[in-house]
Amino acid sequence: MTDLPFRSLRVAELGTGAALAYAGKLFADFGAEVFKLEPPEGDPMRREPPLVETGDGAESALFAWLNTNKRGMTGSPARLRAVAAGCDVILDGRPRAEREALPLGRTDQVVVEISWFGDHGPYRDFRMTDPLCRALAGVFAATGPREGPPVMLGGIAAQVMGALAAFNAAAAQLLSGHAARLEVSIHEANVCVAEYQATQGLVNPEAEQRHGVNRFAPTSPLGVYRCKEGWLGITVVTPAQFRSLCEMVGAPELGRDPGLLVGLDRLRRADELEAVFAPRLLERTAAEWFEEAIRRRLPFAVVPDMAQLLETPTHRARKAFATVRIGGARFEGPALPQYLTRTPPLKEGVAPRLGEHDALPSPDRRPSLPSASPGALPLAGLRILDLSMGWAGPLCTRQLADLGAEVLKVEACQYPDWWRGVDPRPEFFARQGYERDPRFSALNRNKTGITLDLSSPEGAALLKRLVRDVDAVVENYAREVLPKLGLDYPALSAERPDLVMVSMPAFGGEGPWRDARAYGSTLEHASGLPSVSGEAHWPPTTNHVAYGDPVGGMNAAAALLAALLHRRRTGVGQHVDLAQVECMFPLLAPWLVAQSTTGSPGPRHGNRHATQVPHGCFPCAGGEWLALAVEDDAAWARLCGVIARLDLGGDPGLATLEGRRTREAELEAALLAWTGAREADAAMSELQAAGVAAATVRRPTTLWHDPHLNARGFWQHTERAFLGPHQQPSAPLRVAGQGPYPIRRAAPTLGESNEEVLAGRLGLDAAAMARLARSGVIGCKAIPVSERKSRAAAG
Repeated sequence: MTDLPFRSLRVAELGTGAALAYAGKLFADFGAEVFKLEPPEGDPMRREPPLVETGDGAESALFAWLNTNKRGMTGSPARLRAVAAGCDVILDGRPRAEREALPLGRTDQVVVEISWFGDHGPYRDFRMTDPLCRALAGVFAATGPREGPPVMLGGIAAQVMGALAAFNAAAAQLLSGHAARLEVSIHEANVCVAEYQATQGLVNPEAEQRHGVNRFAPTSPLGVYRCKEGWLGITVVTPAQFRSLCEMVGAPELGRDPGLLVGLDRLRRADELEAVFAPRLLERTAAEWFEEAIRRRLPFAVVPDMAQLLETPTHRARKAFATVRIGGARFEGPALPQYLTRTPPLKEGVAPRLGEHDALPSPDRRPSLPSASPGALPLAGLRILDLSMGWAGPLCTRQLADLGAEVLKVEACQYPDWWRGVDPRPEFFARQGYERDPRFSALNRNKTGITLDLSSPEGAALLKRLVRDVDAVVENYAREVLPKLGLDYPALSAERPDLVMVSMPAFGGEGPWRDARAYGSTLEHASGLPSVSGEAHWPPTTNHVAYGDPVGGMNAAAALLAALLHRRRTGVGQHVDLAQVECMFPLLAPWLVAQSTTGSPGPRHGNRHATQVPHGCFPCAGGEWLALAVEDDAAWARLCGVIARLDLGGDPGLATLEGRRTREAELEAALLAWTGAREADAAMSELQAAGVAAATVRRPTTLWHDPHLNARGFWQHTERAFLGPHQQPSAPLRVAGQGPYPIRRAAPTLGESNEEVLAGRLGLDAAAMARLARSGVIGCKAIPVSERKSRAAAG
């Protein structure tokens, strides 16, 4: 415990829900003393299936996994107030009315209020479930059969994202050394999952459309395919990857077809292509194809079920799964994925029984924290060097930049960030198309940007000089790149011994899969999430075009903040080896703990639910969809009143969950008749007014017009060269009672800050800058693909 980053912290956790509990788990498993404060009857999550026998009763396995290494306490409001007063951080997940009736936390503490929608806006009092929150955040709209319905993955994925946002908010505030009351919206934390389609859909409507099970714009193939044994997840983006796939399956002629070079063209001919390569995949096992894919540097992965995932040697070697105990019960669940190499989180843990630590005295009151200056940003003064590209790494650094960190993005004219665009045509470079991609603009706001060719001795030397004056480095290069350049952690920490550096390999920095390539979809495939999604007769079903990217980015920020807090206490830096696939495992926790405790993850329900009936996605007028969840028998009675089916509401055979389950198809038909005559938003409003959980399935581009997000000022207007005026999403956290953290500067154009940083900060004179520009070490325009090899040879 002495080496854990948070061993000197005390955290109070009040309320219920997986978002609150997982935020507390992040603190507890990193060594904080976390007091879980429950009412006398206990957290309702203690009764959620699957249940495990503890020796003197049954407890929820999911609850136990969420609450490892915490102290469980119950008591009167005065007792809870006394415990909370002795903590550094309060995580408050109580309903708004309860928080207002019994306010906890002093003005000199860090308090984080976690809710579905925040404390103001038209949705603030909505009844909500995890899948419905994701539906309203635009996560589901592009997933599933072309004709619908959209596929609704169950579980706790929305709340895991909300928990990461809450943890990051608290950790950043602790780094600032100032008190604050913060507000985190789980809904807004999940909008970042839909950002890709929301920005791409503005210029390419196909990005947010449903193209069929395991099909997503803007590329193909992207999905899961049966093999001789097992399932293989395939993602193909570039022409070179497509040619390599075609050669791998013995169809090289397809790879030479000029009409198949572009991903969208392949998507339009997906049936034709799959008719060729899908039967050939049946000739070998998924494991054999995966081994060949690693050799060919293709982003493929075996798609395991939960039993196979738990037994995967690569994950076992990294201790990705931890033993959880509660009473006499013992099982496995995901360990925290933030692997700090010097101070890793606890790998095992005991969850408290109800009131187990009631005899403990209330903790002593901690010294007060000073209030921050109005408008102060918690990470002001922190310097981060961003060597990452794409989605996951830049999302990590964007979170820190939004909170005030000075983030310096480093690209090369020869290889700019691939989210500037991957169009190889000369006209794309002639019109500087790489400056016009809204995705890049959204992910790299609040950053400065320079260019350096790190493959040149001069570029590498300048980077080392920059490292001497930064607190952290974030990179997501292929594993072997930085060591070859002499820029890996040992080399950079020699320049600054207390450096914190985050690396983001798909499967970790060591082991047989360390060189496997991956996109966000590959990470989802390898996590096994598709095996629990979709209808039972479907193949394992991919849930998002690149789910692993936003999940990895949020986790990377959490890892970096934990390492920085450890450094502030000890003065010691370290390397973070973040295996992005492991970041997906907490999303799988409900099924993983079920597999470990019962031997099965349970059946695939499609859009139905194990304990909520009816539950699903229903078509509305105008081609929209409504997601609905009847959480209990009382909600069923209210639903029948709204849809004017008192005959169903008065039927005693439907008054209970089991009765409704036997007639689920009949109930769904009744709902279809009602929703089909209404606009989705109107149906949502009627149901919510009656206390029934319902949500419009938002298409990502409609999020720009969402009334709740706009009421909260979530979309901020900004302006950037080449793009002009446009809107940006805000961070999913804010100081309570205030608007979102501001967007202070637009994303940098290529090399925009070369003069400011290299001349201003490093002191290079005009002659040196001119020499670097002539040799291609720096520049302000991307080098066309056709010229890169010739320039490299000349150099």
